[in-house]
Amino acid sequence: MRHWRSSIMTVAVAAAAVSAVISVSVTRTLGQASRPPRTSDGKPNFSGIWQALNEANWDLQAHDARPGAVTQPGVYPYDFARVPAAPVLALGAAAGVPGSIGVIEGDGQIPYTPEAAAIKKENAEHWIDRDPELKCYLPGIPRAMYMPYPFQIVQSTSKIQMAYEFTSTARTIHLDKVEPPPDDTYMGHSVGRWEGDTLVVDVTHFNGKNWLDRAGNFHSDALHLVERFTPITPDAIRYEVTIEDPKVFTRPWRIAMPLYRRLEPNAQLLEYRCIEFVEEFLYGNLRKQQLVKRWEGETIIVDITRKVPPGDKLHEWYRR
Repeated sequence: MRHWRSSIMTVAVAAAAVSAVISVSVTRTLGQASRPPRTSDGKPNFSGIWQALNEANWDLQAHDARPGAVTQPGVYPYDFARVPAAPVLALGAAAGVPGSIGVIEGDGQIPYTPEAAAIKKENAEHWIDRDPELKCYLPGIPRAMYMPYPFQIVQSTSKIQMAYEFTSTARTIHLDKVEPPPDDTYMGHSVGRWEGDTLVVDVTHFNGKNWLDRAGNFHSDALHLVERFTPITPDAIRYEVTIEDPKVFTRPWRIAMPLYRRLEPNAQLLEYRCIEFVEEFLYGNLRKQQLVKRWEGETIIVDITRKVPPGDKLHEWYRR
């Protein structure tokens, strides 16, 4: 009996010792794996292909799922009872808007001025006519970071290049001293610096023609962004943006989300030159003979009538 107890004790001690060794080994392995890769100058290396996995491009704010980005009153006069409007009806569930917990920090609200809040509401009601994304215009920052398309980062000691799949957009983050740009643009002007392991990017010189999402949230040419890229793991980055625009918002506000590395062994950035796909949407109404007139399915017929806005309204539509 004593020998049996001694054997049990010996096995228990041995098992505990092995378990401790394994635990230390696993802890060291995980610790090493969780350390982001470094560049030659010791900074976190963000080079790779990344993508946001959220619903921010639909609406930065928390929202319920909706039957469509464009809706109309249904049988009952309640917001939850609205139905898809004619332009998206034939798409069924594919035209629906997924719900989201939102990416706005704090109270989850966008602090619009009263005048800007009215414009935002009007934008949402005229999404098809007004959202620059539908025209394949450059998406701007920060929207390019959380559109449902991958983007690639190529990093050096003095520049960081970001290439986006959507409409082959690109921007350069300058880590060295550069002259300001000659004009305002959709993508703005990005100047970066390092604060420890966090890349901080100051973005200015916007032309004010972008939206922040498909819900009609917008900004003016006074937009000023401060982006912060902080490594979480080798395959995840915490992305934070402080948004300031005194022409539109009553105070600065902030969004935050993780960005994830694409881990497919053959991951690469493919072209999505959507300007070629939206030529008919943009210019089809200017044809002498209308090309796209009708679509007929098993349960629905869609007839399309194109029109040309009178006078300067035509040019204003393209300039939005």
